[in-house]
Amino acid sequence: MEKTLTQDPSNCLKVVLFGPESTGKTTLAKQLASYFNTLWVPEFMRTYLQEKWEKKQEKCEKIDLIPIAEGQIKAENEMTPKANKVLFLDTNVLEIKTYSEYYYHGFCPPEINTCVKESEYSLYFLTGIDVPWEIDDLRDRPDEREKMFCIFENQLTNYNLRYEVLMGSKVQRFDAAVKIIQEMLKEKMDVNK
Repeated sequence: MEKTLTQDPSNCLKVVLFGPESTGKTTLAKQLASYFNTLWVPEFMRTYLQEKWEKKQEKCEKIDLIPIAEGQIKAENEMTPKANKVLFLDTNVLEIKTYSEYYYHGFCPPEINTCVKESEYSLYFLTGIDVPWEIDDLRDRPDEREKMFCIFENQLTNYNLRYEVLMGSKVQRFDAAVKIIQEMLKEKMDVNK
């Protein structure tokens, strides 16, 4: 695989906020990074596609998938060595794969599939759809939230990835996530003794 789609090794916990559009991933990533005095990696896909929309009034096309994945991995690799024990990711390449397969009828570039298989994360927080859907330039499936949630969860189970579902209010989600991360950090410290 090309270096541009290769995750750098790391000793920190990497926690991915994962789930359908408008389920509070960005808000929670920021809150958790602040609470744990560390960093978070924004969703590169959102920045890339917003810029494309503003310049050309165009949505995502197949040719955008590799540059989006490369941008996401690059941002993750840049933030990883600066993180304080844990790095929060407001999505990752598995989310790009999920949307690619959904919007392009099962198609995903093989480079992205390889990257998904070779990348490692400590935990995924699957964000529930029990929060209000908010409209913006890029979101387009308010009536398919339940279907999308199932698709996202299937990706996690298909790859046998460790995940926790976060439901409820912003406060409930935050409190649940903090408790889980604290336990993971404690386990890691115990192992390293």
